Amino acid sequence: MSKNNVDLGEQKDVEVYGARVHNLKDIDVSFPRNKLVVITGLSGSGKSSLAFDTIYAEGQRRYMETFTAYSRQFMGGMERPDVDKVSGLSPVIAIEQKTTSKNPRSTVGTITEIYDFMRLLFARASEAFSYNTGERMERMTDDQILNTIFNKYADLPVNILAPVVKGRKGHYRELFEQIRKQGYVKVRVDGEIKDISLKMQVDRYKIHDIEVVIDRLIVDRKDQKRLQDSIATAMKMGKGVIKISDKDNNVSHFSKFLMCPTTGISYDEPQPNSFSFNSPYGACERCDGLGYIFIVDKESVMPNPKLSIINGGLAPLGEYRDIWMFQVLKALAKKYSFSLSTPIEKLSEESINLILNGTPELLSVAVEYNKWNVQNYQVTFDGIIKLLEEQQEKKSAGTTDDLEAFRKLHTCPVCNGARLKKESLHFKVDGKNIFELAEMDIISLRNWYEDLESRLTDRQNTIAREILKEIRARLGFLSDVGLNYLSLDRTARTLSGGEAQRIRLATQIGSQLMNVMYILDEPSIGLHQRDNERLINALKNLRDLGNTVLVVEHDKDMILEADHVIDVGPAAGMHGGRIVAEGTPADILKSDTLTAAYLNGRKGIEIPKKRRKGNGHKLSIIKASGHNLKDVSVDFPLGKLIAVTGVSGSGKSSLITETLYPILNHHFFRAKKHPLPYEKINGLKDIDKVIEIDQAPIGRTPRSNPSTYTGVFSDIRNLYVQLPEAKIRGYKPGRFSFNVKGGRCETCQGAGMKVIEMNFLPDVSVPCEECGGRRYNRETLEVRYRGKSISDVLDMSIEDACDFFENMPAIYRKIKTLKDVGLGYITLGQSSTTLSGGEAQRVKLATELSKKDTGSTFYILDEPTTGLHFEDINVLLGVLQELVDKGNTVLVIEHNLDVVKVADWVIDLGEEGGAGGGRILFEGTPEGLIQNPISLTGKFLKKEMEA
Repeated sequence: MSKNNVDLGEQKDVEVYGARVHNLKDIDVSFPRNKLVVITGLSGSGKSSLAFDTIYAEGQRRYMETFTAYSRQFMGGMERPDVDKVSGLSPVIAIEQKTTSKNPRSTVGTITEIYDFMRLLFARASEAFSYNTGERMERMTDDQILNTIFNKYADLPVNILAPVVKGRKGHYRELFEQIRKQGYVKVRVDGEIKDISLKMQVDRYKIHDIEVVIDRLIVDRKDQKRLQDSIATAMKMGKGVIKISDKDNNVSHFSKFLMCPTTGISYDEPQPNSFSFNSPYGACERCDGLGYIFIVDKESVMPNPKLSIINGGLAPLGEYRDIWMFQVLKALAKKYSFSLSTPIEKLSEESINLILNGTPELLSVAVEYNKWNVQNYQVTFDGIIKLLEEQQEKKSAGTTDDLEAFRKLHTCPVCNGARLKKESLHFKVDGKNIFELAEMDIISLRNWYEDLESRLTDRQNTIAREILKEIRARLGFLSDVGLNYLSLDRTARTLSGGEAQRIRLATQIGSQLMNVMYILDEPSIGLHQRDNERLINALKNLRDLGNTVLVVEHDKDMILEADHVIDVGPAAGMHGGRIVAEGTPADILKSDTLTAAYLNGRKGIEIPKKRRKGNGHKLSIIKASGHNLKDVSVDFPLGKLIAVTGVSGSGKSSLITETLYPILNHHFFRAKKHPLPYEKINGLKDIDKVIEIDQAPIGRTPRSNPSTYTGVFSDIRNLYVQLPEAKIRGYKPGRFSFNVKGGRCETCQGAGMKVIEMNFLPDVSVPCEECGGRRYNRETLEVRYRGKSISDVLDMSIEDACDFFENMPAIYRKIKTLKDVGLGYITLGQSSTTLSGGEAQRVKLATELSKKDTGSTFYILDEPTTGLHFEDINVLLGVLQELVDKGNTVLVIEHNLDVVKVADWVIDLGEEGGAGGGRILFEGTPEGLIQNPISLTGKFLKKEMEA
C-alpha cells in the first residue's frame, strides 16, 4: 500500500468545519469514510448545500488546483465554497439528476458504452448478407476465384470484365477514350458488348453500368497463366471486383471483398464506425442518423376545413392579401375549375391535392402593376407542401420558428427508425442486426447474450470472448439498479432525472474505482418499491469496493439501511441549516426530529375515512397504443384525486404525459405536440382546461425568481407606481424593474452582484459596490411603502411578505398561496437557480392556485413528491386535496405510497416494465388495489395501509 493510501486510511472520518454555504449556519459535521451515509431533512433545509455546494464543490476545487495555472485559465475556475475546513476528503464524483444530455444522438447505449462494445462485436464477428437476395456475402482469394472459374466454366468461352461504372448517369466520353488509349477494344455497356469507337459516348441522362472487356478466352488449364494475368488486371481496374460472362450473357461476380454471389453488390469491410449512427460511414443518409425526419403536416396546413382559402383556410398564408402566392392560387383555381371562396371541406380531393402538391402544367398568372399595365407570367406551381419544405431547407432565422407549426416528426422512410445505412443493417450476429438488439429491453438483451457462445462458430467465439464479457457486465449493472425495462436505443433526453442518475450509477459501479466519494441526489426518484432493495444493494456494493457513498435522500428504506444518517433542519430556508440529529439509523429513531417522528410512527399521513364519489363524469381514452401500451382503454373519473401507479417502465408516462396531456393540451390550447397513437377520447366537454405542473426550473437565469414567475412582482411594481413620491417623480412600472434601464443600478445591471475575474484563480461574486447588492439606484430606493423600498420587499421571506401585504388583496392572494404550499421560508427575490426541483414545482403549483379556477380543471402532476420530506408531502397533499374539494380533478403519477393511499382512485399499470408492461392491472380505490393478487404496487401498499 502506498504512503498516500496509508494516510487516507488513518483518517476514518470526513470532517467539515464552519460550513456557511446558502442557509447553513456555520455548521460542523463529520461522518465515517467508506460507509453509506444518508443526508435527510425538509426540502430547503440545506441538504444539497452541504452535500453538493460544500463537500463536492471543495473536492472539485482541489482537483482543479492539481492542474497548472496555465491549464486552469482555459478550463475556468471553481468557486471556493464558504467553509473553514474540509478534511478526510477523497476524490469526489457527483451523480446528479440535472446531467442528462438533451442531444438526440445520445442514447442509453452510448452513455453506458454498451453500444460501443456491440459495434466492435459486429465489426469483427458478424456475417454479411445481401440486401437484395438475403444470401450470405462472400469474399474470395485469388486462388479461390481461379478455381471457381475453372470448375464452373471449363472448356467454355468467357469474357473477363472489369466494372468501372455502376449505376451512374453521364455520357462517359472521356472514360471511353481513356480505355481505348490503354489498348482495350471492347466494353460491355448495360449488358451489351460493343466495340470502342472514336468519340464514343452514351445517353447522359440515363443510368449506366460499364465494364471493360479485359480478355476473351476459352477456359482451359493449359491457359492458366493467361487467365491468372487477366484476372489480376481486371481486379486492379475493377478495384477488387470482376465479372465473368458466358456466351449466353449470364454473369457471375467475384470479389476480394464482401460480395453477393448473385447480384454482385459488394460491401466495404466493416469497421466499428460502420455501425455508428453518429458517423457518416454508418448513419442513414436520409435522416442523418436520427431515425426520424420532419415532414409538413397536412392537418396543420389546413387546421380548419370549414374556412375557405380566401378566409385563411391555408394557415401558412393566412387570409387573402394581394401577394404573389394568392395570384398563383387564383390561376390554379381558374385552370382546374374550383373556387378559393369554397370551404376546404367542400373541395374535391383532386383540388386539395393540387393545392398541396402542385401541378407540372403551366399556369397563366396575370399581375396588375397599375390600371394600365397588366403582365402575364407562365409559371409552374409545386404546391404548398414543397414551398414549406424549401423554406425549411433555407432555414432563414425569421421563418424557422414559424415553420415549426406546420411540421411533425415522422419515422425515416429509408431506415424505418434504425438510424443506420442498409448495408450496416445487413451484418448479423446469430441472425440479429445491431438495431434489432438495440431496441430490445435490457432483460431480453441479457437473455440473448447469456448463451451466445453456443450459437457462434469457433472463430467468432475467439474474437468475441472479451467483448461479450464487457457487454454482459454492463447489462448486469443496469439490471441491478432497476432499469430492466429500458432499451439501448432509448434517447437520453426522454429519460427522467432518476433514470439518468441510475444509468450513471451503473456506469460507475462498472468502473470498479476505489477510495472515491460518490455523492448522489435522490437516486430512488421514479423507482418502484419493488426495485428499491436492488438499488440499495447496488449502493452497498459500491461502498464495499472501498468507497464513501453520500446520498441526499428522503426514502424511508434508504434511511433505515444506511450506516450513518445526518438530519438537517429543524425547518427550511432561513429556519434550517443546522444539524438536528446524526448517527446510526437507530440513533435517529430515538431523536425528537420531524424525520424521526415519521420514521418511528409518531407522525404519519392519515388515510381518509371515506373516498370521494366524484362528480359522476369521466374522461376516457380508448385504445392507446404508444410505446409499450397494449391497446389500453382507461377511464379517469372526474372530481377525484387520481393516482397512476406501476413499476418503472410500465407505461405510466406513455399513457399520461405522452398521450393524455398532449390530447388535452391540443384540444384546449392548440398545442403543437402530437400525442402517441390512440383511437379516440370521450368526455372532453366535462372539463374546461388542463394544467401540467412539472419540476422543470422556473427560470434558467439568476434574474428569475418566485415573484417574477408568479406575476406578483408586476402587482408590487404597480403598487409602488401609485405611491405619492413615485407620482411626483413621474415614475412608470419599468422604473421598479431590475431588468430594464431606468431604475436599476447600471453598474451591476440590476443583478445585485458583480463577477470579478481572477485570471488564474476562480471568479469571485461580490455585492455590487455601487448599490451594495440592492439592485436599484438611489432614486428608486427612495420610494418606500410602509418604510420598505422595492429591494427590501424582494429580500423578504414569503412568510414576512404575507404579513406586510395583508391589506393588499391582489398581492396577498398570490403570496399566500406560496406560503400554503410550504414555501414560507424562501424569499420573494430568491434566484430560481437556487431552487430545488420540488421547490420549483411548488412555485408552479402556487401560481396555478392563485388563479381563479372554474372547478372543472384537470391537473396533471408527474411525481410531485420528488425532493420532498415526509412533512412536505403532508403539506402538498393538503393543497392537492383542497384543489379536488373545489371540484377539480388532480391526477398524479406517483410511486410514493403516502400519496397512493390517500387517493380516491388508483390506476395501476404493469405487470412489469418495458415489453412486459403496458396493461391496466387495476382501476379502483386503494382498498381494492391491495386485494389485487397480480399488482406489485398492491403488495407494498397493503403493508403501508396495515402498518
